[in-house]
Amino acid sequence: MSSSSEIRPTAEPGTDTSWLRSVADDAALFDRSSSAERVADVLRRRITEGVLRPGTQLSEELLKEALQVSRNTLREAFRLLTHEGLLVHRMHRGVFVPDLTEDDLLDLYRLRRVLECDVVRTLDGLEPDQLEPLREDVAASEAAAGAGDWISVGTANMRFHRHLVGLAGSTRMDEITGRLLAELRLLFHVIATPRALHEPYIARNRSLLELLEAGEYTRAADELNAYLLDSQAALLAAFRARP
Repeated sequence: MSSSSEIRPTAEPGTDTSWLRSVADDAALFDRSSSAERVADVLRRRITEGVLRPGTQLSEELLKEALQVSRNTLREAFRLLTHEGLLVHRMHRGVFVPDLTEDDLLDLYRLRRVLECDVVRTLDGLEPDQLEPLREDVAASEAAAGAGDWISVGTANMRFHRHLVGLAGSTRMDEITGRLLAELRLLFHVIATPRALHEPYIARNRSLLELLEAGEYTRAADELNAYLLDSQAALLAAFRARP
């Protein structure tokens, strides 16, 4: 199989396929026999990182070339992600990354509060090394902000919340959170300036981490609940300000 650096998917003139290069880089991680689940994971990760934006059309031909997989494998990956709400099939048009609604926003944030706050509230006696992934996420967010890379700040924030739920040690909860955060990243695109969305939560993530390090789990859960309500309100305001 060709290396990812040799893959140069072609497209019709005027079509935005800048996201394909990052997807093609993942082709080196698996061979032609890779399952649809692994292809779906590549696309899910790119949605979570903000690379695949709402409204993006996913071309079978371009993705087959970029990922070096069969049409059947790709279609099964599309089916899996459509079931998760991360892709939509539009009759006679193709497969697209969806635009989410205010109802989706409210539903996702309700689930986030139930899931994340419950995990934090029920923590007990964490070992210091269990918080190391969260420390790395906070440091990555602060470094990206210092470099003015607000997209990477958002990605570090996504990882922080996934690692937060990961403290529960539940594979099921971790999988649910991965899908939830991918959908959530689609909502973030409603705010035109990533800095306006992410900057207020850099310090709040640091504060949550400090509460966890101090073993103040109930207080951390209360702070997290307020944090999520504020985030929801900011996104709702952005939705309602759209023309």
